[in-house]
Amino acid sequence: MKHDLKRGALLLVSATFFIALLNALQKLTGSTLPALEIIFFRNIFSLPFVLLIASRTKIVLRTEHFTGHLLRSVVGLISMIMVVISVTRLPLAEQQVLSYTQPLFLVLLSIPLLKEKPSLQRWIAVCIGFTGVVVVALGKGLLHGSATAVPTWVYFIALAQGAVGALTTMQIRQLSATEASTTISLWQAILMTMMTAVPLPFIWTTPHMVDAIYLVAVGAFSGISQVLQTEAFASAQVSAIGPFAYSGLLWAAIIGWLGFKEVPG
Repeated sequence: MKHDLKRGALLLVSATFFIALLNALQKLTGSTLPALEIIFFRNIFSLPFVLLIASRTKIVLRTEHFTGHLLRSVVGLISMIMVVISVTRLPLAEQQVLSYTQPLFLVLLSIPLLKEKPSLQRWIAVCIGFTGVVVVALGKGLLHGSATAVPTWVYFIALAQGAVGALTTMQIRQLSATEASTTISLWQAILMTMMTAVPLPFIWTTPHMVDAIYLVAVGAFSGISQVLQTEAFASAQVSAIGPFAYSGLLWAAIIGWLGFKEVPG
């Protein structure tokens, strides 16, 4: 597998920017629309953008690892549901911080699953970042049963999402050994659209015009971030660029401050 740290880091930082934008839009729509409906539109509207990016080279759907794509999509869908639930109920920056268990799990899982040997510097970078997660959790009194007006279970979903997201990233890295990044993104969008379309008639809530525009934008940002993130983890070792995922906190804090008047504590 190739390893270009500079390219991988730049792509991942760019991906976190678009993820912060789509999380902000999911927060806006999550108060009125079901999570699965948002995720359905997120995936179906991401398809054109993924296809547009894929058309620069060659659109390839043929795969000998369909089971891998299916498993990656199931785990990814669970992760998306957890994000929508937590981002709707928490400030953007706070949800972003609590999801930062992911870089820790990335390093831990890269050892048995990818046979990587993280350096001391990588362990230090991850541990410093993870310390921030602990500070936020303690500040909310989660270990003492006194978590603010937001239910405690929401905080634990935000924390657990990091582990699920890390597993998804591992699957991307494994698939990228034989699959193009656009192939992985296309299968994800197709399979997740199909999965969320099944329950859609039973949970359908007609979105208002503004919400409909937001949903299209969510799909666009999702498609762009998928390709960027997939290409990032296909470009470099997971344990090396994992800490760069912390850059998402900067974007979440800025968007939360300017868009929702959420001033970080």
